[in-house]
Amino acid sequence: MPPSERHGGNLAATAARLGCRPSQLLDASASLVPFGPPWRVRVSLLKAVLGLAAGSPLRAYPDRHATGLRAALAQLHGVEPESVLPGNGAAELFTWAARDAAAAGLSAVPQPGFADYPRALACWGGAWRALQLPLQGGSGPQPFPAAPPGAVLWLTNPHNPTGALWSRASLEPLLERFALVIADEAFLPLVPGGEAQSLIPLLQAHPNLVVIRSLTKLWSIAGLRLGYALGQPERLARWARWRDPWPVNGLAVAVGERLLGDPMSYGRWCRRVQRWTAREGAWLSARLEALPGITPLPSAANFLLIRGDASLVPLRERLERRHRILLRDCRSFDGLGERWLRIGYQSRRDNRRMIRALRQELGR
Repeated sequence: MPPSERHGGNLAATAARLGCRPSQLLDASASLVPFGPPWRVRVSLLKAVLGLAAGSPLRAYPDRHATGLRAALAQLHGVEPESVLPGNGAAELFTWAARDAAAAGLSAVPQPGFADYPRALACWGGAWRALQLPLQGGSGPQPFPAAPPGAVLWLTNPHNPTGALWSRASLEPLLERFALVIADEAFLPLVPGGEAQSLIPLLQAHPNLVVIRSLTKLWSIAGLRLGYALGQPERLARWARWRDPWPVNGLAVAVGERLLGDPMSYGRWCRRVQRWTAREGAWLSARLEALPGITPLPSAANFLLIRGDASLVPLRERLERRHRILLRDCRSFDGLGERWLRIGYQSRRDNRRMIRALRQELGR
């Protein structure tokens, strides 16, 4: 597998390699909600793209400050608009967080963990050391392991790739130990009961805290690239001065305003997604446990980390070649090797398709 495909979700490159159309692939390598976004948003987006909407965001320059989107996010989280900064996906915001982190000193970065944190730190020559986390997963809140000395702590909650959900009670004391804490909560809105563990309520009392979220996973809008940071207004204003003039495109801003403008609608969507996470997670885990040669770790998130008795690279390649099913190659996570795969939950129909293919390839 080319390194560019290891992140998951690169359907065009994978389809070209396999000699098929992207629509023929079942992509369980990216952990997105399979039934979003709502139809009302799809219709609005279509009208905008076709230039049918009044003041179409396709024609006009975007609002550089994303004023309406910031207001919607501020209302949603109970903060001031100055404490919100929309971004071109969470990845862009990690880059600016890493600039602050590099200036603050040594970063503690979770391993195995998301490779984008070291990527962002490398942009600024930031020093970091690994924070080794146990490969145990878990379906409920659990205490965060002891963190090593350092100036900056990077957190992922729930953790990616294990799906472990860290308790707020265990994370709050860390805010007194580190000069800067960067909390990646990209998957948290998908987790049943996850918001109870969010660090967002601690922002006002801790100016050294930044929380970064993504709308990609919750609404299945990866192509629009939309995320946001919550933090101290002075810090976010500094990030804004470092950026390109229009970091978030007009279509993404318009869709974000539509998705987040009604807190009650947002709450209903989150509850629907969380019911799907709970239902499909339990169903998929039970069937994977019955298969030979692989063991799924418990997970609070919408994905499962799978451990193999031997290398799982041949299995992943057969699933791609024979069944057009993509699973996440975990070699992009430092500390994991060929014996690990990650599976993103799909619809029940597609989850059944995955299980049938796995049974066939694993000999049961």
